[in-house]
This record gives sequence, structure tokens and C-alpha cells, in this order.
Amino acid sequence: MGASPSRQEASSSDSSRAGDGRAVAVAASSAASATGSNSNQAQSKRAPAPHKFHEIVAQEKAPAAPADLEDQVYGAGIYLDGKTKKYWVHEKTRCNCFMLFPRALSITWSDDPRYWSWHPLKETSDAEIEAVSLQNVCWLEVHGKLELSHLTPGVNYDVVFEAMLAETAYGWSTPVNLRLKFPDGTVQGRKEALQEKPRNQWLELKAGELKAQPGQSGEMEISLFEYDGGQWKKGLLLKGIKIVPKE
Repeated sequence: MGASPSRQEASSSDSSRAGDGRAVAVAASSAASATGSNSNQAQSKRAPAPHKFHEIVAQEKAPAAPADLEDQVYGAGIYLDGKTKKYWVHEKTRCNCFMLFPRALSITWSDDPRYWSWHPLKETSDAEIEAVSLQNVCWLEVHGKLELSHLTPGVNYDVVFEAMLAETAYGWSTPVNLRLKFPDGTVQGRKEALQEKPRNQWLELKAGELKAQPGQSGEMEISLFEYDGGQWKKGLLLKGIKIVPKE
């Protein structure tokens, strides 16, 4: 039989184990402290949220965490209101940008397939939206609205319709009207001749421009229309209205 350890040996062993335990606890505490410090540094490095970010994304009941949405808005962007709108932030300027797709617009006769047809369109490599094609109308009227307070204050914006004319397009000898109407009643308008525009490529039809003001609120109405010429028109593919900082 082996000899039993003396009291002194047992005491020394217990003391050693206690010391090891304290060392492990200290190491764990240091690791936790380092992790917390890294987390705090990461949070401190994250820039303030874009202008009105939380108010804008509140429109979409997305399951993603705010931090994840914030990362997304600097990349591919965030779809809102059932993919009828898109919101993104220009990474360098941190300016809010928007796209209003056709389903977010008021388009006269768009619910009648004799006049307009709806179909999917690839908006990015992995996302589709609904675009709308003009079949035949003499009364062309498209309106969209955007809340002005969601634009980044102090930034000059261009407002454009993204559209394409098909090879078979006709009836565009009368220029179309493009207009911005502001909450205070101010109207900005211009005409655009489409007859000689190139076919089968995306066009930017400028509705107007504005400088976003601090404290500004209310909806801006954005319009494309032509119904005075009396001509039947065909072959306009509409992707939507884009609101982006001026180049």
C-alpha cells in the first residue's frame, strides 16, 4: 500500500489548485474585458445613422437588426413597401437616395391590360421588381410622391424618370411634360421630346432638381404626362423615378 500524503503536502496541493483557479478566473475576466473593449471600439467606430434612417426603415417590418439594415443600406440598398420602393445611401457622401418603382406610382389606366402591361424586371443580379410597359394610350399620366424630410439636408438632388423606348414605339412627336410640385405650391416644369430618342436603352428623363432644406417636410409630387396632343402612344417601358444627389 502507498503512503498517505502528509497534511503539509495536502495543504500545498489544495493551495496550488486554488491558485490555478484564481489564474483561470483572472484570464477569463481579462478575455471578457478585451471582448467588451473590442465591442465598444466597434460601436464607437460605427458612424451615426444616415439622416432619418430609423424613420425611413420603419416603413418596412424587416426582421433584420438595425445594425444589419444599416450595413445593407450602404450596399445593395433596402426595399420598402413590398418592393415598390428602394432606399440606399451613397457610401462616400452619406446622402439618402430613393427609387420609386411603378407599383408605387399612380398611372392612369395601369390596371387595364389593354393599355399597360406589368412584368418582372431584374433590378439587381438577385432581385426583381415590377416594371410596366405602355401598350397604347392617348392619355399619358404618371404621378409619384416622396416625403421631402427624408432627403439629406443641404444636398442638391436630381429627380429623373428611368424609362426605355421599344423599337416599335410610336406616337411621341408631341413632347411629354415633366413636373415637380412642392408642398408650398411651387411648380417646376419642363418638356422632353422623345421622338428622336434612342430605342432599347435606358433613358433618364429629368423631371427637375431641388436642394433639400433643413426642417423641410411634406410630399413632393413628381409627374410625367401628355394628353393634349391627341396622339395614341405606345412602347414606353417605365422602371420608376430615381432621386439621387447631383453629379
